[in-house]
Amino acid sequence: MTKKLIDFQNDEEMELFVLIKNAEKRVTKTGKDFISLVFQDRSGEIRGNYWDATATDFEQFQSGRVVLLKGKRETYKGAPQVKIMAMRLATEEEPADPTAYTEKAPVSVTELREAFAQLVFEISNPDWNRVVRYLLKKYDQQFFDFPAAKSNHHAFEGGLAFHTLSIVKLAKAVAQQYENIDQSLLIAGAILHDLGKTIELSGPVATQYTVEGNLLGHIVIIDEEVVEAAQALKIDPNGESLVILRHLLVSHHGIREYGSPIEPHMLEAVVLHSLDDLDAQIQMVSGALKNTDEGHFSERIFGMNGRRFYKPETK
Repeated sequence: MTKKLIDFQNDEEMELFVLIKNAEKRVTKTGKDFISLVFQDRSGEIRGNYWDATATDFEQFQSGRVVLLKGKRETYKGAPQVKIMAMRLATEEEPADPTAYTEKAPVSVTELREAFAQLVFEISNPDWNRVVRYLLKKYDQQFFDFPAAKSNHHAFEGGLAFHTLSIVKLAKAVAQQYENIDQSLLIAGAILHDLGKTIELSGPVATQYTVEGNLLGHIVIIDEEVVEAAQALKIDPNGESLVILRHLLVSHHGIREYGSPIEPHMLEAVVLHSLDDLDAQIQMVSGALKNTDEGHFSERIFGMNGRRFYKPETK
């Protein structure tokens, strides 16, 4: 059985085909160019630096390309990395399809589609229902293919729909516990809250931020999309029905520091922000612990202030 990235231990040499998920040109303190790389296969990711890079190297080793990587696994500042010994592009006769190296959601696209097809029937408000259906249809392929982020949480193919479904399930459970929560509004907001990432991000392979993603961000993007959808459906985007839905979307990051133009000012908005944050943190910690031995701490998680998490021994 061919080893994957996650199978190699410290000081073990590796030689395998991997995808370059990210490649950035950097300069050392002495003024020498190098490439900061993130390699990926279905098992996970690992970082590495390609020192003394030439102009040809920068042209060849770009995000989205498959390479044959030779190196040795090491640990740097508590995180795994590979010491690159040699690297070349995969040829056409070799396994060079980038999609063969992307991590996928643990639920099939068919299951995800069926789940959302049923969920829209639980949105009782006709305005919210029509807008949700319109936008899910408009971005159907991207919604079920795209990751939920470039890195950190749900950064895998199908991660956007998987993350969204997780939040909807949590939202329904919370709404059953607290009768004063408008479940229909919460479901609509949960389904749409990250849909702007279909424009913010480039796709599941070597995910990058688009120009719109860098200059606008998914919160501004989804608000614009809801307004355009409402206008196409002859719904007043400034009527209370749409304004409260839009409020859930623009406030779901909680505070301005994290990208929300307004903080939550409705109960459902507070719930949506809290569930979004909860699901993201659970996924980040779970992903780190998946590759952690029992009785040890995980590698540091950048998205959680560099904390490491302990995996207890099974009794």
